[in-house]
Amino acid sequence: MSDALSISSPAFQDGGGIPSKYTCEGEDISPPLSFAGAPAGARSLALIVDDPDAPDPAAPKMTWVHWVLYNLPPDATGLEEGVRRLPSGTLEGVNDWRRTGYGGPCPPIGRHRYFFKLYALDVVLPDLHAPTKADLERAMQGHVLARATMMGTYQKGD
Repeated sequence: MSDALSISSPAFQDGGGIPSKYTCEGEDISPPLSFAGAPAGARSLALIVDDPDAPDPAAPKMTWVHWVLYNLPPDATGLEEGVRRLPSGTLEGVNDWRRTGYGGPCPPIGRHRYFFKLYALDVVLPDLHAPTKADLERAMQGHVLARATMMGTYQKGD
């Protein structure tokens, strides 16, 4: 077993297509995720899911944020599909729909890339009161022990 931080999903492979079930064209629920290899000094985990290809992969103008979670326990082994009850102590940030929780892929044009970024931190962050991705990234500065990324793609009609 590797001791490097990793994130994966039984629903799709890294670099592969995200099933429509997890998008605005399906049930719009979060995919199942598996975590492994948090370093020994980790006190918490953070998860950011975003799309750097918005609105059009041919001419991206912004990164659209789909999910922001922090203070997941460092021994968390993942999140179940359509997670309703987050691990104890986990706090949520706001996505670019200005709400907490997962918002699935819903690209207006073309095939977009969705990055699932897991961070191992050497601290438990204070309550940031529904932070944006930028707020969370500022709070994490200097505290990231390890990071792992998984990417899935989606285009409407898939």
